Amino acid sequence: MISFTNKFTMSCVLAMAFLMFMHPANAKGVYQTEEDFLLEVFSGKVPDQKRLILKSKLREPIEKILKHPYTGMRIKYWQNNNQTAWILEEIGKEYPITFGMVVSNGKIAKAKVLIFREIRGWEVKYPAFTRQFVGATFDGEKLDRGIDGVSGATLSVWAMTKIAKIALVLDAYVNKS
Repeated sequence: MISFTNKFTMSCVLAMAFLMFMHPANAKGVYQTEEDFLLEVFSGKVPDQKRLILKSKLREPIEKILKHPYTGMRIKYWQNNNQTAWILEEIGKEYPITFGMVVSNGKIAKAKVLIFREIRGWEVKYPAFTRQFVGATFDGEKLDRGIDGVSGATLSVWAMTKIAKIALVLDAYVNKS
């Protein structure tokens, strides 16, 4: 016969195990759709989508930032005057993370996690983290500021930093053309 104390202890252990595994599963998901992101960025008047074909002179700096080949042939973006919006993906640890980046006058104006597929590192979605990117510029090697990491989210932080750099490179490219 199991005593009340043993039943209570067993129940507590099972509850703790459930809670430990429940949280990361809930971290995955769509935080904001592409459509809602663009409506927010452009105040409800989303400009027509444009596409940028990745030729070698543009592919090279992107692959240098990523430190691996970029598999796509085109990148879609939206532009209104001096503001561009980019929806880009980079692998966190195992799965792609979808980011929304807005560049205005050569600086990051908004950085958001749209879709997160990993089980760790989801803390990068919080405004307390993403605000670090606002106003950032890129000199071809590094951002003009350090980005504080998040314990347990190193690869997600690196992915978002790479995407911020790429958005700045792409914005500079389309605005000089």
